Amino acid sequence: FTPKLRVLEWTGSRRAGLLGQLAEVEVVLISYPLLGRDIETLSTRRWSAVVCDESQLIRNPATLAARALRRLDAGQRLCLTGTPLENHLGELWAQYDFLLPGLLGGRAQFNRLWRAPVERRRDRDATRRLQRLLKPFLLRRTKDQVVRDLPPKSLILRSIELEGRQRELYEALRVHLSRELGAVVGERGADRARIQVLDALLKLRQICCDPRLLPAPLGQGIEASAKLSRLLVMLEALISEGRRVLVFSQFTSMLALIEQALQARKIRYALLTGQTEDRDAPVRRFQAGEVPVFLLSLKAGGYGLNLTAADTVMHYDPLWN
Repeated sequence: FTPKLRVLEWTGSRRAGLLGQLAEVEVVLISYPLLGRDIETLSTRRWSAVVCDESQLIRNPATLAARALRRLDAGQRLCLTGTPLENHLGELWAQYDFLLPGLLGGRAQFNRLWRAPVERRRDRDATRRLQRLLKPFLLRRTKDQVVRDLPPKSLILRSIELEGRQRELYEALRVHLSRELGAVVGERGADRARIQVLDALLKLRQICCDPRLLPAPLGQGIEASAKLSRLLVMLEALISEGRRVLVFSQFTSMLALIEQALQARKIRYALLTGQTEDRDAPVRRFQAGEVPVFLLSLKAGGYGLNLTAADTVMHYDPLWN
């Protein structure tokens, strides 16, 4: 859209040689990890603007990238993100601490004045005051503004019954964990048993996905998965209709099981996880129509992708947040 802009990609092992080109370009593109490594060089310059794309990646203010960003001398600072909040208000503070240092005070002050009242006490007045404080510096595109360009959303809910050994394992583990947690909560209290509760819920979620996800020896020998069987039936029907499908899972081990099943049925697919070295290759294959199914981990595929070729999205297991 801006062919006249001169752009420099700050990348590669010979980055020191790029210094002489900085005065000749209008835009410099750099990844967060490289910014952290090269901040001593880049912080000596005055930048007209610094734009953070996918700014939720700096939600932890202690990371090298977040600390490096705050050192940049910039006339204007912008954050672009679809998910400014994932877990708690502290993530919002981290982004505003880069955008407008001091607006929300220091971290400890923010936790006392805003996080505690809003998150713990559900103080509506504090929530409204925080919204008013941030509103002048927040440009938000809501669904209502683009809804005219979107087709109507259709929701189809399908319940899948666990059967056979998968159901027996689920019920046995549920009863065992219920007793175990009851004792832990009684002894330590609910707050201190939080980790054990989350671990128990995780195990039950894993059984629902596929018993083979459980740590050995719990799910060994149980290859039947009601959800995986239903997924394969749905995929075959969708592919026969010419649909292009994205399948997300939180567990890369689950994607590996789906991958095996697709190979056995000779269904072509692409795969993207955190271990994928060349992210562009599977994206190109899917976008070009070479494969009808794209398997993605929620972490690796959750940002930085615009998969316009897809018409169907399936979450094999939804991420909690």
